Amino acid sequence: MGSQNKPSRAILVLLALSAWPLSSFCLGTSHVSQKPLLSRVLNDSEALPGYRNSSLCIDDRVEDLIQRMTLEEKVGQMFHAMLFPGPNGTLDPGNETEFRNSTDFMIGEQLLTHFNLVADIVDAKETAEFHNLVQKRALETRLGIPVTLSSDPRHAFTENAGTGFNAGRFSQWPETLGLAALRDADLVQKFAEVAREEYLAVGLRTALHPQVDVSTEPRWARISGTFGENAELTASLLAAYIRGFQGEKMGPSSVSTITKHFPGGGPMENGEDSHFVYGKNQTYPGNNLEYHLIPFRAAVAAGARQIMPYYSRPIDTPFEPVGFSFNRQIVTDLLMGELGFDGIVVTDWGLITDTWISGQYMPARAWGVESLSELERAARILDAGCDQFGGETRPELIAELVRTGVVSESRIDVSVRKLLREKFVLGLFDNPFVDADAASGVVGNEYFVRLGAEAQRRAYVLLKNADDVLPLRNLGPGTKFYVEGFNATYITSRNYSVVTSVGEADYALLRLAAPYEPRPGGFESMFHAGSLEFSDEEKERQAAIYAAGVPTIVDMMLDRPAAVPEVAEGATAMLASFGSSPDAFLDVVLGLAEPEGKLPYDLPRSNEAVAAGMEDVPFDTRNPVFKYGHGLRYADRCGKGNGSPGKC
Repeated sequence: MGSQNKPSRAILVLLALSAWPLSSFCLGTSHVSQKPLLSRVLNDSEALPGYRNSSLCIDDRVEDLIQRMTLEEKVGQMFHAMLFPGPNGTLDPGNETEFRNSTDFMIGEQLLTHFNLVADIVDAKETAEFHNLVQKRALETRLGIPVTLSSDPRHAFTENAGTGFNAGRFSQWPETLGLAALRDADLVQKFAEVAREEYLAVGLRTALHPQVDVSTEPRWARISGTFGENAELTASLLAAYIRGFQGEKMGPSSVSTITKHFPGGGPMENGEDSHFVYGKNQTYPGNNLEYHLIPFRAAVAAGARQIMPYYSRPIDTPFEPVGFSFNRQIVTDLLMGELGFDGIVVTDWGLITDTWISGQYMPARAWGVESLSELERAARILDAGCDQFGGETRPELIAELVRTGVVSESRIDVSVRKLLREKFVLGLFDNPFVDADAASGVVGNEYFVRLGAEAQRRAYVLLKNADDVLPLRNLGPGTKFYVEGFNATYITSRNYSVVTSVGEADYALLRLAAPYEPRPGGFESMFHAGSLEFSDEEKERQAAIYAAGVPTIVDMMLDRPAAVPEVAEGATAMLASFGSSPDAFLDVVLGLAEPEGKLPYDLPRSNEAVAAGMEDVPFDTRNPVFKYGHGLRYADRCGKGNGSPGKC
């Protein structure tokens, strides 16, 4: 292709504009005063089209670009697709058996410019170079509209191909639940600022988070990404989160946030998840929708740029029982009307087209409108008020709706203006590239890593500490440990011994994952759902360890609330963590760091107690083992007991 050897006009124009100042928002009369300049640019020089002129107001640049766009170029903006790197840093050639279009086809033929990066980041420079390669391909299109690259959360420990990534090369922090356990808005903002710097370094400009659902149904599989069960705490922390990612003012150094999942995905019927047919219903037996709206009201007030409705359909409410992105009462009337949101509404992934994910067949999540055709589903989503289709690559459907008169082009322009404006605000039209050589010095740098490691340790919650057994200080080199749930080398590297029988040990250290019921399917199996209790066999196995008479310290890794009263009874000490390394765990156990967290939700007593509660009501399970806000402190060196505030 000739453009591989000769720079395109768009690239030459971009280079020529590199000395122009970045444009800012139009305020007051300045917007009007720019009109003559806009006319001169349009009439005098096609080499410098108005939308490329960074001295113009953003709104004028958007209008100039809209006037130049074909229908196909417009509808391409309305899809937010998955982007996979190809081999050795090349563009993805696509995969027919996985129903995946090539990157070249999506950018060059479908004219898509919004992508969610689906890849672990193990080398910052390579990721930045790949991003630049994608931007170069975008500039080779007729208008050279730059790509906006987005990401699911990727700074913690949870790895789910549909909802987030392990930190990889990025600094590693506790899950959002761990930030909530610390109740520290300043720390949340610091985390978001660090994450923003690492995102910017590799070209990520949109965060598919924060997740602000309130976890009133303990069995739900998406709780690990939330701030927990308290809507007011969630509201206070998410404002700091958004501020950290977006900055005090949106601009070229910002990362746009997508707050999700409107109007709050917490109250899932029986705790199931609406990615799947059996979990499509969201229910409000306590008539408590307003509680779940508290974080979204706060997000709008904090300047949330984009909001994502969830898949679910509301049951036994005044709203039509169809999926939220198909639901005009939810998107237009509630979100835009009552809450006053005027930003971008992005649907959750895969509402129109059936597909395969991780080898598992996944029908379109068109809950309540399953009988509609793909065209009819797309029309419903647009009528509801959504601006962009997540996880889809079907722009031809929208073009057909316009050409057949079902949807007006002016309706398309409403959404495209919002989407293009965000690109201009982020500075992508003026400089879409990143400095690949500098990326390695930013991503995972020593300071960022240290901040994340400190947060992992601080976020631990001390649930029980019989006889002040923790911290284990002044241990001799011959101290023997029985360990489960982490590699024994973490102990031996500290010059202690590891034994294979609990009876031989001085202490037992168990890191236990919260219980769940494994589900079938390549994608479905990634979701921790179902029972919150350990199986009878696992309870019996653990009971034998507790009965050995050896002081046993248990770390429960709580990606969801666990109903484990037998652990609380049998363990000598019990800690809760929300994403932490083995070294972080041992530092807390050995007194090199102190747990400061408090539970972000109740820990229920049983599955039965959870089932008896109402999905939309917080703190309503009978007699929880540990209540929201519970968290002890270590005894200090002056001999004070648990609950003592400080050192002497």
